[in-house]
Parts: sequence; C-alpha cells; structure tokens
Amino acid sequence: MLSRRQKHILLKFFSMFSVVRGYNILIIVIAQYLAAVYILAHDKPLKTVLFDVNLLMLVFASAATIAGGYIINNFYDSEKDLINRPQKSKLDRLVSQNTKLSFYFVLNFMAVIMASYVSFKPVLFFSVYIFGIWFYSHKLKKLPFIGNLTSAVLTITPFFAIFMYYKNFETVIFVHAMFLFLIISMRELTKDLENIKGDLLLNYKTIPIAYGEKASKIMLTVLAILTLIPIYLLVNHFEIGYMYIYFYLCIALLFGFLLLLWKSKTKTHYLILHNILKFIILAGVFSIVLINVDLVLHRI
Repeated sequence: MLSRRQKHILLKFFSMFSVVRGYNILIIVIAQYLAAVYILAHDKPLKTVLFDVNLLMLVFASAATIAGGYIINNFYDSEKDLINRPQKSKLDRLVSQNTKLSFYFVLNFMAVIMASYVSFKPVLFFSVYIFGIWFYSHKLKKLPFIGNLTSAVLTITPFFAIFMYYKNFETVIFVHAMFLFLIISMRELTKDLENIKGDLLLNYKTIPIAYGEKASKIMLTVLAILTLIPIYLLVNHFEIGYMYIYFYLCIALLFGFLLLLWKSKTKTHYLILHNILKFIILAGVFSIVLINVDLVLHRI
C-alpha cells in the first residue's frame, strides 16, 4: 500500500504529466526519429542516424521546448480550461502556478543548453521558438486566423530543426509538410468549435466567434479539399512505398469528417471530429515506416 505522501507525490507527477501532455511529447519524439530515418536522412546508415548525439540533443531540445510551451499555454488558459475541460483542469491544478512557471523556465533553459551542444544556430532557432510559443499563448491565441495559423506553424516547427540539421531539400519533404500543416490547421479550427463556450465567455476572438459556426464549417471543408492536393502528389509523383494505404485511409476519414461536420451542433460532436483528426496525425506518424518496410533491415 502506498503511503499518503507517496500518493501525494504520484498525484503531483500525473498532474504535471497532464500539464505538459507527456503522451504528445512522446509521439513527437517518435515522429522526429521516424522522419529522420525514413525521409530526411534516408540515405544514411540506420546506426548513424539512431546514435547521432547531435540529433538526440535536437530532439530533446524540441521535447523540452514543447513541454514548456504546454505549461505556459496552460498558465494563460487556466480559466478557459475550467469551463471547457473541467476534469482535466482539476488534475492540472494539483500543481501550483508557481511550480509550473519554475518548471517552464527550467525546461527552456535545458532546451537552450542541449541545443548549444550542436552549434550556435540551434540556440538561435530554439530561442526564437520559445519566444514564439510564449507570444502565441500570451497574445496571438485570442486572434482569429492569426492564432490558428501561428499554432499550426509552431506545431510543425520542431521538424524544421531536424530538417535544417540534415539540409535535405527534396520536394517530397515539403509536400509532406503541406499535408501535415493542413491537417493541423483543421484540428486547430475544430478545437475552436469544440471550445466555443469558454472562448466566448473569456472574450477570445476565435474564428467561430468572430465569423460564426457556418463560416468555420466552410473553412474546414475547404481545408479538407485542399489536403487532396498533397495526397495526390505524394501518391502519384513520389516514392512512398506502402504509405499510399495511409493516404487512401485519410481520404475516407476526411469524407466521414465532412459528413459529420455539417451535422454537428454540440461539443460532443466537435470532440469526435477533433479525435478523427488526432487519429489521422497519430496514424501518419507510425505509417512513415510503410515508405519502405525493408529499410531498417537493409540499413542496420
């Protein structure tokens, strides 16, 4: 049996894990390594990529920066989360705001230190990234369009650190990035629809509040149609192995997404839509291995 003190420590750990969304960070770490192995450094031996200390430092710096970003976002959104996510908010509040802010500064400091191991350029990159996350959380998040665009850019920014490290400028990378950017943009707009109650009460000028739910649904429809462009290019003009299966699945899921979107009226409906997009992103991470299922064996 756990003592009261041990239970208290365990609850604090799960609270902080919830605040930094540890599960998301784990997925991002996996995604960065898979992208490095299968896309960005596909011409290098597997061991060279996996045991590259510079890559490890960049991935850890990304993880620390993102964790810090979740903390500062949680700090500014604490009132809104009480309305939109009451259960999660209760867990998050087990850790004091002062503790969260202290951990935020520690994580950002660690990110800069780890980036400095590689070179001065990553230090500049992550310094700008840290500032961008803070500025988004403090100011830009409440603005329609700008907030959504900034959030989508910040979400894919960690991959640019790996991209710049390997200096791989193949066109296929930009097409993958275009697809990911569009899906993330859809997710951000869907989150705005899901959280419209809290945003309205706290005067957040999101797209659904500024222009209405119908306009938001039209924008989501346009974004879904635009995703067909990178899907078509990737399936028909680039070597992506069996990953075409994933993109065909995406088409089916996006079609179902649009059908449900125009019937959605409640928070629960928008939550389902949000989860569909999260599944598309998560499945996309692990489907990277389908680009060449024999790649690992051939490069060991």
